[in-house]
Amino acid sequence: MKIFVQLVAVLIFCHGLRAAELSAMELQVAEAVKSRKVTVVHLWASWCPNCEAEFRGGGWKKFVDANPSVNFIFVTVRDEKDGAAVLAKYGLSGQTNFGHFQHPNSSRHPDSEMTSFLGQRVGWIPVTWVFCNGRLRFALNYGQIRFPILQQLVEDALPKWD
Repeated sequence: MKIFVQLVAVLIFCHGLRAAELSAMELQVAEAVKSRKVTVVHLWASWCPNCEAEFRGGGWKKFVDANPSVNFIFVTVRDEKDGAAVLAKYGLSGQTNFGHFQHPNSSRHPDSEMTSFLGQRVGWIPVTWVFCNGRLRFALNYGQIRFPILQQLVEDALPKWD
């Protein structure tokens, strides 16, 4: 019964999508963003120049390390390369507030590529979303992140009262 209630909550969160439309991985991410903590979900690919630029100079590693109270979930999308190996190369693998998933559909072909995630349209990568308490607070859907802006959005997503 508990699993059924959780599944219903996830489906409501995902705007009424049927369970068959969600991968098991996507259901795990949907459950994780329900945390009371701020959770940053980042969709990226190893072949993407903007994604690569975000990693240079330790960008994401520094940001993850500087925000230990924030959960980070990176989802490798439209990519046949093992995202975990690339993330480890940039120092993103051992943090307790960091998780990684490889999206099961690696296609980059326009007719078959993944076009939505958690009920949100994905037309470009990288994509960075900021959640808190299961609600999408901010969506940066087009291009390379600027870390000072992301820091402000993370702070603005924090609940001001309970």
